[in-house]
Amino acid sequence: MKILNLYAGIGGNRKHWGNEHEVIAVESDPDIAAIYKELYPNDTVIVGDAHEYLRTHFKEFDFIWSSPPCQTHSSIRQNIGVRCRGLEPKYPDMTLYEEILFLMHNAECNWVVENVRPYYRPLIIAQPAHRHLFWSNFEIPRIEVPSFNMHKASIADLQQQYGFDLSKYKVPNKRQVLRNCVHPLIGKSILDAAQSKDASGRPPH
Repeated sequence: MKILNLYAGIGGNRKHWGNEHEVIAVESDPDIAAIYKELYPNDTVIVGDAHEYLRTHFKEFDFIWSSPPCQTHSSIRQNIGVRCRGLEPKYPDMTLYEEILFLMHNAECNWVVENVRPYYRPLIIAQPAHRHLFWSNFEIPRIEVPSFNMHKASIADLQQQYGFDLSKYKVPNKRQVLRNCVHPLIGKSILDAAQSKDASGRPPH
């Protein structure tokens, strides 16, 4: 299976995908991309613009995972940061909906777009799972993961929860890097579901 992993971060979603797939990961931050490459040496890692890469390469893949930037959609930022702590309000980054609409109307493979639960009613109906919303052309499975307080979790808590050790890496804001991860069990469950159906929703022949 040829997989495109966009806005890859350190690869929380990818952790339990194994090595039998051909994975192309796109990440804009070179320091974070270097961590991803060390964690998953068999993957091809591209440092660049994931949004543009999707537009020009989407036909080449059997499965596409995209996790566009979520901060401007976050209910925590809007309801606590802006309203209570005086953060500057920001326009929601519409990259999220551009990619959903683009994939809905153009992709012939299975795909999923992940983001946080927003402070507004989603503009396109999504499927909830854990602390995320998923837009996809197949059913997202319900999976239970260990519960913990994401907003109060320390770096050590997050590393234990996701199974990463970033102690040897010199990157700023490790806590945010970890918080950006999708839980590896959710990533595996969604890939398993994608492999069980073709893009039309029918079981594969």
